[in-house]
Amino acid sequence: MTDTLTDVSSVSNYSEVKVTHFDLDLNVDFGLKRLKGSVILRLVGVRPTSQVVLDIRGLEIHSAFASEEDVPFKIEDHGPLGQSLTLSIEPLDVGERRDIEVIYSTRNASALQFVEKELTSDKVQPFLYSQCQAIHARSIVPCMDTPAVKQTYAARVQVPKGITLLMSAISYGKEEEGNPKVAIWKEDTQYKEEFSQHKSTVDEGHDVFLFKQPMPIPSYLLAIVAGHLEKRDISERCAVWAEPSMVDKAHYEFADTEVMLTTAEELVGPYQWGRYDLIVLPPFFPFGGMENPCLTFVTPTIIAGDRSLTNVIAHEIAHSWTGNLVTNYNWEHFWLNEGFTVFLERKIMGRIYGESLRQFENICGWEDRLLPTIKETFGCTHEFTKLIPNLQGCDPDDAFSTVPYEKGSALLLVLEQKLDDVPRFEKFLKDYIDEYAGKSIVTQIWKSFLYEQFADKKDVLDSIDWNAWLNNAGVPPDTPVFDHSHLKDCRKIAETWQNASDAEIDALDVKQFDELTSVMKVKVLDCIESSEQLIDRERFKRIVKKYKLSETGNCEVLFSFILIALKTKNTEMVPFIINFVLQQGRLNFYKEILLFSKLFDWDFTRDLAISEFRKNIPKMHPITVQVVESLLAKK
Repeated sequence: MTDTLTDVSSVSNYSEVKVTHFDLDLNVDFGLKRLKGSVILRLVGVRPTSQVVLDIRGLEIHSAFASEEDVPFKIEDHGPLGQSLTLSIEPLDVGERRDIEVIYSTRNASALQFVEKELTSDKVQPFLYSQCQAIHARSIVPCMDTPAVKQTYAARVQVPKGITLLMSAISYGKEEEGNPKVAIWKEDTQYKEEFSQHKSTVDEGHDVFLFKQPMPIPSYLLAIVAGHLEKRDISERCAVWAEPSMVDKAHYEFADTEVMLTTAEELVGPYQWGRYDLIVLPPFFPFGGMENPCLTFVTPTIIAGDRSLTNVIAHEIAHSWTGNLVTNYNWEHFWLNEGFTVFLERKIMGRIYGESLRQFENICGWEDRLLPTIKETFGCTHEFTKLIPNLQGCDPDDAFSTVPYEKGSALLLVLEQKLDDVPRFEKFLKDYIDEYAGKSIVTQIWKSFLYEQFADKKDVLDSIDWNAWLNNAGVPPDTPVFDHSHLKDCRKIAETWQNASDAEIDALDVKQFDELTSVMKVKVLDCIESSEQLIDRERFKRIVKKYKLSETGNCEVLFSFILIALKTKNTEMVPFIINFVLQQGRLNFYKEILLFSKLFDWDFTRDLAISEFRKNIPKMHPITVQVVESLLAKK
């Protein structure tokens, strides 16, 4: 089936020739904020062809070679998809292998954020990190930037001394005398002295770091990070990296990482990526986490001091199977990555912290993330509320939302409930991963496997309105069955704040709120915010004071009480809100954008929000800037 499929987000000719491996030889130039060097692409013919078409975005292509001969090339523009790099090669037959080297440098790469040292936590060294999902890898390396193509890679990367470099791969340390891993790296990567025909010399005052990723990955999982970093081990295979001033806090916060990883293995089989390390990025990182193999990227905004937001770690761990092993073939089937990962994340959290927590997070995902995104952010007829949207002519970032996460997870929950056999459904999930590990698939392949595995329950599967779930916009046709016990407790607290007298409010036991889980605290505040019975500003001030909300380190709780402040038009909170939204660049599905949207809509804050946004663009990640600019253009 995959032979007839396409990826509308890539202009590469991967149906004719595929990249199976690439070798990177790069120099990180912090002064010019660019990468420069070369990539050797190892190709295999799929159909007879005389050209290789690669995705690029804003790269400066200096030259290309095959067997030391110049390779002619041309560059063409493709709008939101960037450019194509077409290399004219000697005829390549089916199954034939060929290496091509491209000498290039980046220019304003959308995948990269260079952070001045003054903007880091410790202000010792500048910082660099990447974000290649969805189609930003093409801005840092010529590639077939589609999840339909998986390849291994090796890298030799140069940075100034004092800076530690990490990648989404196994580290072999520095290329220096006395490092026994250098010889191993050369052997593992089939290294020759002509690793690159234009192998970079090591600049004075620089170190070279060596890496290899032996597992085939799609281009969006290529990752690089460099800065003043320290490491703390969590277990033999898990560690956390961060700037020195933050590393101990991060080590405490993520102490349960090994427990989560082991629990995931119990559900879906052995972890296959060797290392599972975490790296804490600057606050401008646009996501809660990014599942880069061997090195999960996380935002510091989940370091709450009480391990209350570590479900993000469970989510990224789950991606090691659903996404990194079994991958969506193109971005129209993104739910196969994210819907499955949310479902597995909550399975992990339920195993560790109790099934009631899993049930509560399911209902919150439905009520507080999915329904508002469909009804308020997009509207019930919008293309991007479909589980399988049409992305023709779009940058996939434009479609990014909570829909593939929560609508996809809800479909799996409905299936689990209708099939009425949890152990068997969990076994199906493991068998599905085993069957398609290392492959990129579309929804129909998964659905066919589902019908094969539950052939005896075909009548149950046929009762699902598949077209409505997969292809229709708006709210799904079925609502999962939810356990409302914790929800009732949260609503009771919210109703007290809405209806009780001042004396009754004063008598409230603070412990009743403080002892709730993070997601339950958020639910209490969301119930207050979403109620038609709006509390007044004075009652809002009492909530903030009694629960010390403005002092919490939990960004999810902060976000929810800020929404109440905005709804009550609390002008005294405006400086606090503006500071919050600009001090962290986490898009967090729709939340960051929701705050910007509300600030732009309120006359009192509009001009200030726009002014502060413009002023802070140099600190913000390019992806965040792009999304906010797009939002502002609609206002």
